Amino acid sequence: LWIVTFFLEFWKRRQAELEYEWDTVEYLEQEEQVRPEYEARCTHVVMNEITQQEEHVPYTACGKCVRMTFCTSAIFFWILLIIASVVGIIVYRLSVFLAFSSKLSQHVNGTEALRKYLTPQTATSVTASLISFVVIMILNIVYEKVAILITDFELPRTQTDYENSLTTKMFLFQFVNYYSSCFYIAFFKGKFVGHPGSPVYWLGKYRNEECDPGGCLLELTTQLAIIVGGKAIWNNIQEVLVPLVKNLIGRYSAAARSEKVVPRWEHDYHLQPIGKLGLFYEYLEMVIQFGFVTLFVASFPLAPLLALINNMLEIRLDAWKLTTQFRRMVPQKAQDIGAWQPILQGIAILAVVTNALIIAFTSDMIPRLVYYWSFSVPPYGSHSTHTMEGYINSTLSVFNISDFKNESKPSSPWLGKQTTCRQVYRDLRYPPGHQHQYEHNIYYWHVIAAKLAFIIVMEHVIYFVKFIISYVIPDVSEKTKSKVKREKYLTQKLLHENDLKGVKKTMGKIAEIISKGADSTFRPKDE
Repeated sequence: LWIVTFFLEFWKRRQAELEYEWDTVEYLEQEEQVRPEYEARCTHVVMNEITQQEEHVPYTACGKCVRMTFCTSAIFFWILLIIASVVGIIVYRLSVFLAFSSKLSQHVNGTEALRKYLTPQTATSVTASLISFVVIMILNIVYEKVAILITDFELPRTQTDYENSLTTKMFLFQFVNYYSSCFYIAFFKGKFVGHPGSPVYWLGKYRNEECDPGGCLLELTTQLAIIVGGKAIWNNIQEVLVPLVKNLIGRYSAAARSEKVVPRWEHDYHLQPIGKLGLFYEYLEMVIQFGFVTLFVASFPLAPLLALINNMLEIRLDAWKLTTQFRRMVPQKAQDIGAWQPILQGIAILAVVTNALIIAFTSDMIPRLVYYWSFSVPPYGSHSTHTMEGYINSTLSVFNISDFKNESKPSSPWLGKQTTCRQVYRDLRYPPGHQHQYEHNIYYWHVIAAKLAFIIVMEHVIYFVKFIISYVIPDVSEKTKSKVKREKYLTQKLLHENDLKGVKKTMGKIAEIISKGADSTFRPKDE
């Protein structure tokens, strides 16, 4: 996470250098041209507070409020639709797990190793992750069109305003679309399941989904691997095949219509147009990847390596695509990367919280440390030295079969002569017969306190170090500052010299006039 801070700080320095080299240091919004779509709708006259002159705008203040309200409502509606798709995946997990539990072992014929790893939980997790990936890719296409329609309805004034507004909407959609399932697995799945005899039901019908006996960390890693790997492969194939196929179709159709030799410039004209949002999708792809690499790196440490390999391939594919499949881009002036900068900074801040929560609540690190240092030795443990022996047994709770409710009681052949059972998921509760039976025991509250303390300490330490790094590394390097000061000095010197020349020229004329007047005054008159 500190590497992310270094990356953002050094990018600010590089951005300052580019601003100086490309002469956009003092780039003002007034210098940017107004979008034709905006000018075509200007029918209302208002007074400009800056120039104190009348100007035409496409809507009044009341009309702007109506547009913003409608657009905000539409954004929330589509975000709720994304959440509904995640709920659908959860229902699929709950429904299919029962089917896999009853039929998978009967139909799987193979070695013992295959039966060991192809468990109902694994099959449910992998199939749900694949379905989730397909749903994400489909919703991306839909939300891209929706975001453009909403932004067009807002009618921003300049291209920069248009791109910033579209950036915010697209990233919001993509953030919920890509990360919602990962957040569910990391922070909600298996956290509110109750215990045997008193399970928690979801929608009044389905039992809340439980994690694998080993925890949800492996399932989160599976989800991330499928989404990150599938997204990278799909995007690269799409970036290569779509423009290539379009150009081939256009080339063959043009060759069929004309028999003469076509010059090179006409061949280039028939290539695919880059469009005003050509680089927007490249930024969006990198920012989403940046989120996967930072937000969930504690559960999927291989993500940065996969991202590096993908980016090395992406650079060559983009170079091939821009030089052979698209027309030459028309350069436009911009001061910085716009809304992407605060988005990257927000992801870096959120990544500290998510990784702290993953380590504390999704992994087993804190319970293991609490057992090793506190519950393996007296007064809570029976071992003479700190050890992990007996840890698994301490995480399992005892349940009396007679305490099952009728609606959740297993069939009699399954019970046999058993009177007690171990919970199939790990929980820390008092055994039957205790005055606080089936309530959380002292080990649970020690673990909760340790988790909260770990989160607070980790966040404060990392945020403090991030602040120190941001303070120590200036946004503009001393070399760039010297260049800017040198340029301002030369500009002021040139203006001063021009003013001096003007003053000397003016003073010379005045002196000449005065000298002529003095000569005529003191010259003796001829008698």
